[in-house]
Amino acid sequence: MPAESPVPFATTLHVRDHCLCLHLQRAARALARLFDEALRPLGLTNQQFSLLMSLNRPEPPSIAPVANLLGMDRTTLTAALKPLERRGLVTVSPGDKDRRSRLLAITPEGIALLARAMPIWQRTHDAVDARLTDIEPAKLRQSLLAVS
Repeated sequence: MPAESPVPFATTLHVRDHCLCLHLQRAARALARLFDEALRPLGLTNQQFSLLMSLNRPEPPSIAPVANLLGMDRTTLTAALKPLERRGLVTVSPGDKDRRSRLLAITPEGIALLARAMPIWQRTHDAVDARLTDIEPAKLRQSLLAVS
């Protein structure tokens, strides 16, 4: 007969039912799969869509603010940029003032792809919002921002 665990099964059930991290991770994975599937016809993942959208600004940003916005480390962002760069959707160039820094820019092809992706994103987003019948999506977003 196995020895009694110092962490009872009731504790496992309590964590399963109360752990915000677990529930956020599960929800994030489910949403990622949903948006990945929706954007698949355009050859984009939801991460790539978010990355392209984060570059849609008047001036090319450096890596640090984009990584911060997306909640990524710089190394992960650099790796995520490579397939988009190969497809001609973004450019990575040396900074004007500091040649060691890198400026990220969305190309006209990237903008065109974002324009095609936006209706898909909007339909998918509206469908997710419609499923949130017991909570207001705006309040949920506000709460998630408070955690992040």
